[in-house]
Amino acid sequence: MHTVELLEEATALAGQLGYRLRQEWLGGSGGGGCEIKGCRWIFLDLALDPIDQLDELLDTLRREVNTDSLPISAELRALLGTRKIA
Repeated sequence: MHTVELLEEATALAGQLGYRLRQEWLGGSGGGGCEIKGCRWIFLDLALDPIDQLDELLDTLRREVNTDSLPISAELRALLGTRKIA
């Protein structure tokens, strides 16, 4: 599976877990997950390439305890079990 497809799947998973996604130009400083006024957000930096965007998204998703029961691809499940993608 290509990185962009994994990014799309991870984005959908984040939505299932209650996150709202915001894609912004953050100048390469990165993004990540946070909570603002009770809403969970993930900010993706459009200045980063898809691999780095996916890594930022996975860092947030790894903190979730509910991902084991959700239907996701074996590739994404494997990436969620690792610290950094190659």
